[in-house]
Amino acid sequence: MRHNNSGRKLGRSPSHRKALFINMAKALLIHGRIRTTEAKAKDLRGIVEPLITLAQRNDVHSRRLAYRTLGSHQLVKRLFDEIGPQYAGIPGGYTRVMKLAMPRRGDNAPMAIIELTKHQAATQPVDADSAE
Repeated sequence: MRHNNSGRKLGRSPSHRKALFINMAKALLIHGRIRTTEAKAKDLRGIVEPLITLAQRNDVHSRRLAYRTLGSHQLVKRLFDEIGPQYAGIPGGYTRVMKLAMPRRGDNAPMAIIELTKHQAATQPVDADSAE
C-alpha cells in the first residue's frame, strides 16, 4: 500500500524524475508554454508554482533557493525580474493545464499543454546552458 506516498512515479527512478521535472520547469519558464502528457503537466505545477512564489518575495535567499532548483543565473534573473512581477499580489494559480483532444500517436498517451496564466511570447529565449 502507498500510504502517504504522493506523486506519480512515471516509470522513472527518483533521480531521473527529478531531472525530468527540472528540465521541464526550465522549458516552461523560458517558453511560457509546453506540450507534454497530462500526468507530467499536473506534477510540473508542483515545481513551477513554488518557484514563482519565491520570485514574489524577491530577496537573496529566495534567489538562492530558486538557483538550487534551476541551476542557471540567467533563468533565475528572468524569473525574478520578468515573471515574478507579473504575478504580484496574486496568491496562486500561476499555471494552467489544458487537455488536448488528440492523444500521442505512438502510445495513445493523453496529452496536455501547460502554460503560465499570464502568458506572453518569449521575445528572447534564455539559454539555460550558457555561461553563468
